[in-house]
Amino acid sequence: MTAYTEAEGQTLRTAVFGAMVLVSTADPGSVDEESHAGIRAITLLTDDLRAIISSAPPSLPKGSTSDVESGVLTALRDSVAIINAHEPRDVAIFRAAVTEMCRSVAGADGEVAVAERAMVTKVVEALG
Repeated sequence: MTAYTEAEGQTLRTAVFGAMVLVSTADPGSVDEESHAGIRAITLLTDDLRAIISSAPPSLPKGSTSDVESGVLTALRDSVAIINAHEPRDVAIFRAAVTEMCRSVAGADGEVAVAERAMVTKVVEALG
């Protein structure tokens, strides 16, 4: 297992859970269905990343909606750099897993709203 610092782990948790929250709150939907869809998609991560993500509760940025969005998008960009520094081959897996999580959350209620689609696009752009 690649050793990530606690700060790196927190950034990864903020990125993963924050991305799901951004998509989930972009358009009101079934929170239960959306969270289950997001949690199922976490299984797409590598064992190492899954262990880090589940090792502690996530912490989302504080402040206004735009502060939270900005903080999560920054955490996504930082997470790609962190993973690349530790295990470059895991970057593509992380990008694909987070993208799938967001798409699963957006489509959990059977339809994807314009606001959800826009947020998924922002997340994918932040992932590079």
